Amino acid sequence: MKPNTSAFVALALLELFAIATMINISLCNGTSCIESEREALLKLKHDLRDPSNRLASWIVDNGDCCKWGGVFCSNFTGHVLELNLQNPFSPDDNEAYQRSKLVGKINPSLLELKHLVHLDLSGNDFQGIQIPKYLASLVNLRYLNLSEANFTGMIPHQLGNLSNLQYLDLGGDYFKLHADTVSWLSGLSLLEHLYMSSVNLSKASDSLLVINSLPSLKELKLSFCELHHFPPLSSANFSSLTTLDLFGNQFRGQIPSRLGNLTSLKYLDLSGNDFNSAVPGWLSKLNDLEFLSLGGNRLQGNISSLGLENLTSIQTLDLFGNDELGGKIPTSFGRFCKLTSFCMDFIKLNQDISEILGIFSGCVAYQLESLYLSYCQIFGHLTNQLERFKRLHFLDLLNNQMDGSIPLSLGQMENLESLDLSNNKLNGTVSEIHFVNLTKLVSFSANGNSLIFKINPNWVPPFQLTVLELRSCHLGPRFPLWLQSQKKLSILDISSTRISANIPREFWNYIFRYLYLNVSGNQIYGGVPRFDSPSMRLVIGSIFDLSNNALSGSIFHLICRGKNFSKNVEFLQLSKNHFSGEIPDCWMNWPRLRMLNLGNNNFTGSLPMSIGTLSSLLSLNLRNNKLSGIIPTSFRNFSILKALDMGENELVGNIPTWIGERFSTLMILNLRSNKFHGDFPIQLCRLASLQILDVAYNSLSGTIPRCINNFSAMATTDSSDQSRKIFYASLGLNEIVEDALLVTKGFLVEYNSILNLVRSIDISKNNFSGEIPVEVTNLQGLQSLNLSHNLFTGRIPDNIGVMRSIESLDFSANQLSGQIPQSMSNLSFLDYLNLSNNNLNGEIPSSTQLQTFGASSFAGNDLCGAPLSNCTEKNILIPEDENGSGNEDDDEDGVDWLLYTSMALGFVVGFWCFIGPLLINRRWRYKYCHFLDRLGDGRFVRKCY
Repeated sequence: MKPNTSAFVALALLELFAIATMINISLCNGTSCIESEREALLKLKHDLRDPSNRLASWIVDNGDCCKWGGVFCSNFTGHVLELNLQNPFSPDDNEAYQRSKLVGKINPSLLELKHLVHLDLSGNDFQGIQIPKYLASLVNLRYLNLSEANFTGMIPHQLGNLSNLQYLDLGGDYFKLHADTVSWLSGLSLLEHLYMSSVNLSKASDSLLVINSLPSLKELKLSFCELHHFPPLSSANFSSLTTLDLFGNQFRGQIPSRLGNLTSLKYLDLSGNDFNSAVPGWLSKLNDLEFLSLGGNRLQGNISSLGLENLTSIQTLDLFGNDELGGKIPTSFGRFCKLTSFCMDFIKLNQDISEILGIFSGCVAYQLESLYLSYCQIFGHLTNQLERFKRLHFLDLLNNQMDGSIPLSLGQMENLESLDLSNNKLNGTVSEIHFVNLTKLVSFSANGNSLIFKINPNWVPPFQLTVLELRSCHLGPRFPLWLQSQKKLSILDISSTRISANIPREFWNYIFRYLYLNVSGNQIYGGVPRFDSPSMRLVIGSIFDLSNNALSGSIFHLICRGKNFSKNVEFLQLSKNHFSGEIPDCWMNWPRLRMLNLGNNNFTGSLPMSIGTLSSLLSLNLRNNKLSGIIPTSFRNFSILKALDMGENELVGNIPTWIGERFSTLMILNLRSNKFHGDFPIQLCRLASLQILDVAYNSLSGTIPRCINNFSAMATTDSSDQSRKIFYASLGLNEIVEDALLVTKGFLVEYNSILNLVRSIDISKNNFSGEIPVEVTNLQGLQSLNLSHNLFTGRIPDNIGVMRSIESLDFSANQLSGQIPQSMSNLSFLDYLNLSNNNLNGEIPSSTQLQTFGASSFAGNDLCGAPLSNCTEKNILIPEDENGSGNEDDDEDGVDWLLYTSMALGFVVGFWCFIGPLLINRRWRYKYCHFLDRLGDGRFVRKCY
């Protein structure tokens, strides 16, 4: 080619490139999106509510839809290729997440976006509609994310037509979506990422088999899918799998060894299932594994038998909750140089903490960020090895048996964010030096130890905590002033810490910022001041416990002057203080209150009507004050109340009938030691959930209604489905549970952790009369029954022996008559019995149970037999002979020797065959005496030894 020709060609090519560039610029910058697609997007917006104004740019005046938020177009054609309308906030930021949801329906105009390859609608609220079947017409889609968008119903099988899909996420909305089969997935041969967590696949027995046929699959997440069967899988197609998440399903038995063939796995989560055998050695084949979680199963055996020692690429290792797994942490774990998170909670390690820290103090110490070893039976002293773990963010050693002091080297762990040493046996002194470099610390828990905090009151900590828990440590006697520098605290527990001081006014001003505040069990004194700060941060669902202190004065300012803050409080405990005056009538300011405990104070006056506005109340305790007047009718609003304790006051009037009519969920009713009078309301029989009834020490009268057997919670002996606590809420390890003071077995006993197992009736010290209704024996779950000091007459129910759960029985100081029923000897759990001061007669039934009680249990009656003295002879058999002479028809001619011989022989045989065994066998003797008693005609001799 000639030079001028070459130049001409070069010039032509340059001109063509310039033209192409101009065309490209024109398409990119000068041409708007396709008009039909623009109209489709506007229709889509029309059917959506946008509270956070995320679609503000989607307006007619802004003509180029390619510049709208979340819309991405082709640079060459102008067609919409991507539509990203996902919620921009994480569910962790719940308030912002909820506020930013698009709400409404999906307009079918979406189908106009025929070139769409990427569609993300996740994190919005489509109000429970089914996933539209017409989405399957968007055949160019390679990415589809509909997770956590409030779709419900059956997943349309038409999605299997999206043969270009590489990414599909339908998860997140717990059990709102379901599929009876997933055979449609087989059409998605290009699929690399499949996320269906929380989709109900319990009926899709083919799920894992079908998914195994997907040749390109790299990531599979099927957590919480109700899967329960692991089919025999070929490893051919799963060989490219890098992520397998089966967390929270119902798999049982041994973990399938064929998972060892998935040698490309980097992420394996089998936690939260019911695998119950030791993991075989196939785990050692997964050399590339970075994440392994087997927590929350029932694995057995020894840690060293799991075959984990070759997992040198491991970054996260989680065996949490396998409490049948034991053994020590192997020294080979010291080679896990990439390990960042290690969780062994609830594993029976039985290992010295210094040995564990020694294993990890090499290369692991330079990478480890999280170490969780709670409930592991770890013992020994914390040592200065801690300072080697410079990258550690989270250290949890809760509930072990470590003792000794906390080393000063703790202060060198400059990245530490959370430290939990609660419920160990630690002692010694804690000072500012322990925290000198902990600038990132946000959570510190040392509950249940004997640590002594000696800190300069002027100390300003280098951190800002959100959680501080020091229950049972020694902080006092002064109030720790350094707490006032902690402006971000939301959880504070300094209960039982020997503080004997006044709470600083500034602390009171910030009381409502706490999510959980517990200063109970101290000797804090003083009154509640006026609140000065009207702009404190509001916290929803707050829990305040100021109980068991020496606080005094009025609570008016606390209850009536904080209405902008109190509206979010749910639990308020002010019991066991010296508060006085009338209970303020401002409870309308506390609409979310679920528990109110003002017991054991010095409150006087009548009950305020406004307490009745607390319609969310579950527990109300006003016990042991000096309250008077009647129960206000506004209390009828407590429709979900579970516990009502107004005992030991001076309340008067009748027990309201509406307690039985309105409180259908009531479990505890305590009106003890008041001045109530009138009858026992028959309406109380409607309280089917009632477990504890105490109306003792009042002036009630009349009879006990026979409908008492309607207390069905007292009629059952099956407690297999009952928790041991009457539970209201929890915040971490801080639980809100009901407690109760009951008189049982003659003693005042406080119940809390086992309260839900208690069944008790106490109506003693009243004026009840009539017979004990036989229906009471239907309450076969009852453990304590006290009817003493009333005017009951008649007999003890004969079938009382069917009440097999009874442990305490008190019928003393009544007017009961007749004999003690023989069936009472069947009460094998009976531990306390008092039948004294009645009109009972006859012999005490013989049993190994009744004879264990002292004579005082039966005193003041006409009873005999052990444990009382022997029965005495009261009536002698006398032949009836009105004339006082012998038989005139006797043989006058001589003695009938044959008759006398026969009589003598008969006497001997009768004695040894009948009377003799009665002398030898005490049990037979008791039964024979009981038989004679039942004859009851008064003509026979009663003489028992």
